[in-house]
Amino acid sequence: MVEVVTSVGLPIDEKLIIKKNRILPFNKDFTDMKRISVVTGIHGDELEGQYVCYELQRRIDLEKDKLKGIVDIYPAMNPLGIDSITRGIPAFDLDMNRLFPGNKDGNMTEYLAAGIIEDVKGSDCVVDIHASNIYLTEIPQIRINELHEDILVPLAKEANVDFIWVHGASTVLESTFAHSLNSIGTPVLVVEMGVGMRLTKEYGNQMVEGILNLMKNLGIWEGEVGKIKKPMISRDPDDVSYLNATASGLFVPDVKHGKRLAKGELIGKIVDPLCGKVLDEVRSPQAGLLFTIRDYPIVDEGSLMGRVLNEEVCIYE
Repeated sequence: MVEVVTSVGLPIDEKLIIKKNRILPFNKDFTDMKRISVVTGIHGDELEGQYVCYELQRRIDLEKDKLKGIVDIYPAMNPLGIDSITRGIPAFDLDMNRLFPGNKDGNMTEYLAAGIIEDVKGSDCVVDIHASNIYLTEIPQIRINELHEDILVPLAKEANVDFIWVHGASTVLESTFAHSLNSIGTPVLVVEMGVGMRLTKEYGNQMVEGILNLMKNLGIWEGEVGKIKKPMISRDPDDVSYLNATASGLFVPDVKHGKRLAKGELIGKIVDPLCGKVLDEVRSPQAGLLFTIRDYPIVDEGSLMGRVLNEEVCIYE
């Protein structure tokens, strides 16, 4: 059942409309039913969640009689951004994920943000799916504000991701969608996976399995669920090493992300296409898991090349 979440008028008699698809069980008594919300498209250039929305609904339709709760699918929170393949809201040059919780008496973007929060709040669990930007590729992970880890980490363990990254509070902006809802008691899991402007079907299928497993744990789903991964969990900022380019040039990787690395192992080279020279070798500063790698090959000095999770954390709780 497609519903309008919120809308606002645009110039020349057009409207910006944000929609959701509410999937209900055959049982018509919805009293005290649990609800899960799947949100994506807050950033218009992050498309990994689009496939998840499609595949999740396809899987539910195959066993609709197993659905025992409410599933709300929000595939395009920033429809103008998705249409124009831009991260923020076009024409306004605004990052939508810096506008929450919004204000119903505010400007157009604040009004939209407030309408979204009003509609999503009260969910028993919200899965907010993001991709990386066009420069980096990430393994499926959930990032959590340490202020809410007691509630969110147990949920995240059921979501079939490879890695749970618990950040300090200072790394999470109060104006994000997730922080705004977590602060009022609606639990939100922020998923980062894949790369901007593209789809990684393998990761999408992995996330669908995780959402179905979350639904099963919440009593929303009684259908089949595949094998669920046990995630690695990091709570110490020193667990992660950041690899930054020491020169400008072309990055040529020698390994794929998700690889276990030895200390000093070659990750890739920065080369000069004009002179045919190697400008620098990018090597792992520690033994561990390469969970982020540079996907866009042109780099400037200081560009992020990757992230390595310490080997001691690469165990499954």
